[in-house]
Amino acid sequence: MDQIVNVNEFQELARQALPKMYYDYYSGAAEDKHTLKENVEAFSRIMFRPRVLVDVSKIDMSTRILGYPISAPIMIAPTGNHMLAHPQGETVTAKAAAACNTIMIVSCMSSCTLEEVALSCNAVRFLQIYVFERRDVTAQVVKRAEKAGYKAIVLTVDVPKLGRREADIKNKMIPQKLRNFEGLTEVQPSEGSGVEAFASRALDASLNWKDIEWLRSITKLPILIKGILTPEDALKAVEAGVDGIVVSNHGGRQLDYSPATITVLEEVVNVVKGRIPVLLDGGVRRGTDVFKALALGAQAVLIGRPIVYGLAAKGEDGVKKVIEMLKNEFELTMALSGCPTIGDITRNHVRTEDERLKSNL
Repeated sequence: MDQIVNVNEFQELARQALPKMYYDYYSGAAEDKHTLKENVEAFSRIMFRPRVLVDVSKIDMSTRILGYPISAPIMIAPTGNHMLAHPQGETVTAKAAAACNTIMIVSCMSSCTLEEVALSCNAVRFLQIYVFERRDVTAQVVKRAEKAGYKAIVLTVDVPKLGRREADIKNKMIPQKLRNFEGLTEVQPSEGSGVEAFASRALDASLNWKDIEWLRSITKLPILIKGILTPEDALKAVEAGVDGIVVSNHGGRQLDYSPATITVLEEVVNVVKGRIPVLLDGGVRRGTDVFKALALGAQAVLIGRPIVYGLAAKGEDGVKKVIEMLKNEFELTMALSGCPTIGDITRNHVRTEDERLKSNL
């Protein structure tokens, strides 16, 4: 692994390691994949305004999310079916997250049960959930998460129906049995049916803001909403009393031509006004991206595909390497920008494309 010099190189190693159907499942996105590409490319249009002659002999990247300390503002995004990438699935990803002292958001669509992940190592974990047509199934999973020591619930809200992922359709991708829902046929893929058919049968397309109240009534855990892309919805989330927001377009897997998350982060942050944490999901491939997200108001970023690529290529060591590379790059960016601590990163440290265009007028 010594030859790997950046996170992007894990993608090609994963492509070589995985069957084509599984690689396409992880790397794929909706329709033209415009949002997938834009999530990454939008970061390149943000420039730095580095400050010099600042004492950066000691850099402190540590921060807290919902009060829990993490070594850097880099968390693991919820992604499903890790056993397609590694025989031990999410338990391996969880061990790497614990070793790197960060928070993993475990997907309810995980290959391992949420209890197996919890028992694999001692660490702070959140659980991502969907609301199923059968509400009792969702309630049951939330209760199990509480019992297993998960510290927060992350509700994904951008899947009333599944996005059109053409690679999965072409490959006739069959989802794995969902071990978190064993014995519940309503939320299991039927024999030979595709991911899309399963989602349309199991997920609740009637989910709306009133249901946040229902979710709050069944758990004492903090609730974060994942899938916010507009200030209007961010405001509604605050009014609904949620404990955090994840600005996310589902990695470009849902509505193609949704905006890149980094391009809408600031307007979300501006309406939230610091009342609850805002996290950014999507397109982060460099430590410079982490810095840009924090400068625009995020408290932390979530890493999705690169984690899975690291897992597929090199197992636990691969996941650790992905996180450590991002941390090392982020630490260097902080030093070169004149920011010894997270609190020193300000809006003045970056310049967006809009600002550059305005200054040229």
